[in-house]
Amino acid sequence: MQTVSKWMSWEGGVDLVALTSPELQMPNVIVHLGRMVNTPAGSAPSGMIFWQPDPNAAPLVMGFVSTDPGVGAYFGPNIFAGTPFEDAPVLTAEIDIRMDGVSAYSRCVVAGHTFEVEMTALSPAYLINREPAAMSPFTQQGVEQSCGNTVLKIDGQVINIIIPPAGITGGPASVVSPNGVYAR
Repeated sequence: MQTVSKWMSWEGGVDLVALTSPELQMPNVIVHLGRMVNTPAGSAPSGMIFWQPDPNAAPLVMGFVSTDPGVGAYFGPNIFAGTPFEDAPVLTAEIDIRMDGVSAYSRCVVAGHTFEVEMTALSPAYLINREPAAMSPFTQQGVEQSCGNTVLKIDGQVINIIIPPAGITGGPASVVSPNGVYAR
Protein backbone atom coordinates (compact mmCIF):
# COMPACT_ATOMS: atom_id res chain seq x y z
CA MET A 1 0.00 0.00 0.00
CA GLN A 2 1.36 3.42 -0.99
CA THR A 3 0.98 6.08 1.71
CA VAL A 4 -0.52 9.39 0.56
CA SER A 5 0.25 12.55 2.52
CA LYS A 6 -0.83 15.27 0.09
CA TRP A 7 -3.65 15.18 -2.45
CA MET A 8 -6.19 17.13 -4.45
CA SER A 9 -9.13 15.96 -6.53
CA TRP A 10 -11.32 17.77 -8.99
CA GLU A 11 -14.52 17.66 -10.96
CA GLY A 12 -14.91 19.46 -14.28
CA GLY A 13 -11.28 20.02 -15.33
CA VAL A 14 -10.30 22.02 -18.43
CA ASP A 15 -6.56 22.06 -19.18
CA LEU A 16 -4.62 23.84 -21.92
CA VAL A 17 -0.87 24.21 -22.37
CA ALA A 18 0.16 26.12 -25.52
CA LEU A 19 2.68 28.31 -27.31
CA THR A 20 1.87 31.47 -29.23
CA SER A 21 4.89 31.22 -31.55
CA PRO A 22 6.85 28.33 -33.10
CA GLU A 23 10.08 30.06 -32.02
CA LEU A 24 9.29 29.57 -28.33
CA GLN A 25 11.13 26.81 -26.49
CA MET A 26 8.58 26.53 -23.68
CA PRO A 27 4.81 27.04 -23.48
CA ASN A 28 3.80 30.59 -22.65
CA VAL A 29 0.12 29.83 -21.93
CA ILE A 30 -1.30 27.54 -19.25
CA VAL A 31 -5.00 27.48 -18.36
CA HIS A 32 -5.50 24.63 -15.89
CA LEU A 33 -8.87 24.86 -14.10
CA GLY A 34 -11.31 22.73 -12.15
CA ARG A 35 -15.00 23.53 -11.65
CA MET A 36 -14.61 22.17 -8.10
CA VAL A 37 -11.26 21.26 -6.55
CA ASN A 38 -11.10 19.39 -3.25
CA THR A 39 -8.09 19.55 -0.90
CA PRO A 40 -7.46 19.00 2.81
CA ALA A 41 -7.64 22.84 3.03
CA GLY A 42 -11.18 22.96 1.61
CA SER A 43 -13.00 22.94 -1.72
CA ALA A 44 -13.44 25.68 -4.33
CA PRO A 45 -13.23 26.33 -8.08
CA SER A 46 -9.46 26.57 -8.61
CA GLY A 47 -6.49 26.01 -10.87
CA MET A 48 -3.44 27.65 -12.40
CA ILE A 49 -2.97 30.44 -14.98
CA PHE A 50 0.27 31.36 -16.75
CA TRP A 51 0.30 34.01 -19.50
CA GLN A 52 3.59 35.39 -20.81
CA PRO A 53 2.93 37.00 -24.21
CA ASP A 54 6.47 38.49 -24.34
CA PRO A 55 9.05 35.77 -23.59
CA ASN A 56 11.61 38.45 -22.67
CA ALA A 57 9.35 40.03 -20.03
CA ALA A 58 7.77 38.81 -16.83
CA PRO A 59 4.46 36.94 -17.18
CA LEU A 60 1.38 39.18 -17.22
CA VAL A 61 -0.46 36.62 -15.07
CA MET A 62 1.10 33.72 -13.20
CA GLY A 63 -0.15 31.82 -10.21
CA PHE A 64 -2.59 29.48 -8.61
CA VAL A 65 -6.13 30.80 -8.99
CA SER A 66 -9.09 30.10 -6.77
CA THR A 67 -12.32 31.57 -5.52
CA ASP A 68 -10.93 30.69 -2.05
CA PRO A 69 -7.34 31.88 -1.39
CA GLY A 70 -6.93 29.23 1.34
CA VAL A 71 -7.55 26.45 -1.18
CA GLY A 72 -5.27 28.13 -3.73
CA ALA A 73 -2.47 28.35 -1.17
CA TYR A 74 -2.48 24.56 -0.73
CA PHE A 75 -1.26 23.74 -4.26
CA GLY A 76 2.29 25.16 -4.37
CA PRO A 77 3.86 23.74 -1.20
CA ASN A 78 1.86 20.51 -1.18
CA ILE A 79 1.20 19.38 -4.76
CA PHE A 80 3.84 21.26 -6.81
CA ALA A 81 6.70 21.20 -4.25
CA GLY A 82 10.03 20.87 -6.02
CA THR A 83 8.85 22.49 -9.27
CA PRO A 84 9.05 26.09 -10.57
CA PHE A 85 5.41 26.45 -9.42
CA GLU A 86 6.13 25.70 -5.74
CA ASP A 87 6.31 29.38 -4.77
CA ALA A 88 3.77 30.71 -7.29
CA PRO A 89 1.47 33.40 -5.90
CA VAL A 90 -2.19 32.78 -5.15
CA LEU A 91 -4.64 34.97 -7.07
CA THR A 92 -8.33 35.32 -6.26
CA ALA A 93 -10.36 34.62 -9.40
CA GLU A 94 -13.84 34.15 -10.81
CA ILE A 95 -14.09 30.71 -12.46
CA ASP A 96 -16.92 29.32 -14.59
CA ILE A 97 -16.73 25.93 -16.31
CA ARG A 98 -19.39 24.21 -18.39
CA MET A 99 -19.18 20.80 -20.07
CA ASP A 100 -21.64 18.47 -21.71
CA GLY A 101 -19.59 15.40 -22.73
CA VAL A 102 -18.88 16.62 -26.27
CA SER A 103 -17.60 20.14 -25.53
CA ALA A 104 -16.26 22.24 -22.67
CA TYR A 105 -15.97 25.95 -21.92
CA SER A 106 -14.04 27.70 -19.18
CA ARG A 107 -13.81 31.35 -18.18
CA CYS A 108 -11.40 32.69 -15.58
CA VAL A 109 -11.28 36.37 -14.63
CA VAL A 110 -8.10 37.14 -12.72
CA ALA A 111 -5.62 40.02 -12.34
CA GLY A 112 -7.59 42.24 -14.73
CA HIS A 113 -7.65 39.66 -17.55
CA THR A 114 -10.27 37.23 -18.84
CA PHE A 115 -9.18 33.80 -20.09
CA GLU A 116 -11.70 31.75 -22.07
CA VAL A 117 -11.08 28.26 -23.47
CA GLU A 118 -13.54 26.48 -25.76
CA MET A 119 -12.92 22.79 -26.46
CA THR A 120 -14.89 20.77 -28.99
CA ALA A 121 -14.60 17.45 -30.83
CA LEU A 122 -13.81 15.66 -27.56
CA SER A 123 -12.67 12.05 -27.68
CA PRO A 124 -14.56 9.36 -25.80
CA ALA A 125 -13.62 9.36 -22.11
CA TYR A 126 -10.68 7.15 -21.07
CA LEU A 127 -8.95 6.30 -17.79
CA ILE A 128 -5.43 7.53 -17.01
CA ASN A 129 -2.84 6.55 -14.43
CA ARG A 130 0.40 8.58 -14.72
CA GLU A 131 3.48 8.17 -12.57
CA PRO A 132 5.28 11.20 -11.10
CA ALA A 133 7.56 13.23 -13.41
CA ALA A 134 9.80 16.33 -13.12
CA MET A 135 7.05 18.94 -13.67
CA SER A 136 4.35 16.81 -12.10
CA PRO A 137 5.85 15.16 -8.98
CA PHE A 138 2.63 13.36 -8.12
CA THR A 139 0.69 10.34 -9.23
CA GLN A 140 -2.23 11.34 -11.43
CA GLN A 141 -5.36 9.26 -11.91
CA GLY A 142 -8.64 10.15 -13.52
CA VAL A 143 -10.82 10.35 -16.58
CA GLU A 144 -9.82 12.41 -19.63
CA GLN A 145 -11.11 13.40 -23.05
CA SER A 146 -8.62 14.79 -25.57
CA CYS A 147 -9.76 17.74 -27.69
CA GLY A 148 -9.99 17.95 -31.46
CA ASN A 149 -10.50 21.73 -31.50
CA THR A 150 -9.38 24.31 -28.95
CA VAL A 151 -9.95 28.07 -29.03
CA LEU A 152 -8.27 30.42 -26.56
CA LYS A 153 -9.51 33.97 -26.01
CA ILE A 154 -7.75 36.42 -23.74
CA ASP A 155 -9.60 39.64 -23.00
CA GLY A 156 -12.03 38.83 -25.82
CA GLN A 157 -9.33 38.37 -28.48
CA VAL A 158 -8.76 34.99 -30.14
CA ILE A 159 -5.12 34.02 -29.57
CA ASN A 160 -3.37 31.91 -32.21
CA ILE A 161 -1.89 28.93 -30.38
CA ILE A 162 0.25 25.90 -31.08
CA ILE A 163 -0.67 22.93 -28.91
CA PRO A 164 2.30 20.65 -28.16
CA PRO A 165 1.82 16.88 -28.06
CA ALA A 166 2.03 16.75 -24.24
CA GLY A 167 1.19 19.10 -21.38
CA ILE A 168 2.88 19.62 -18.01
CA THR A 169 1.41 16.44 -16.52
CA GLY A 170 2.49 14.21 -19.41
CA GLY A 171 -0.93 13.82 -21.03
CA PRO A 172 -2.48 15.75 -23.91
CA ALA A 173 -1.82 19.51 -23.81
CA SER A 174 -5.49 20.23 -24.55
CA VAL A 175 -7.72 18.00 -22.49
CA VAL A 176 -10.96 17.85 -20.56
CA SER A 177 -10.80 15.91 -17.30
CA PRO A 178 -14.28 15.22 -15.92
CA ASN A 179 -12.65 14.05 -12.67
CA GLY A 180 -9.32 13.06 -11.25
CA VAL A 181 -6.80 13.14 -8.43
CA TYR A 182 -3.19 14.17 -7.82
CA ALA A 183 -1.54 12.39 -4.88
CA ARG A 184 1.93 12.41 -3.33
